[in-house]
Amino acid sequence: MTIDPHDIIDIGDSLKQRNPDRFTTDFESNKQAVEELTSVESRRVRNRIAGYVTRTSD
Repeated sequence: MTIDPHDIIDIGDSLKQRNPDRFTTDFESNKQAVEELTSVESRRVRNRIAGYVTRTSD
């Protein structure tokens, strides 16, 4: 299954907006937060969302 990059951005932005204190510049902790906050079953999609959130974190 493929997912549109725009969907990754939308999900990542939505997660950051709802849970700003859960995300940092650490990929591993963001990956765990994405797993806890979403029902994404695909490891690849979870990692892409976590990577986007990590890249856009201050």
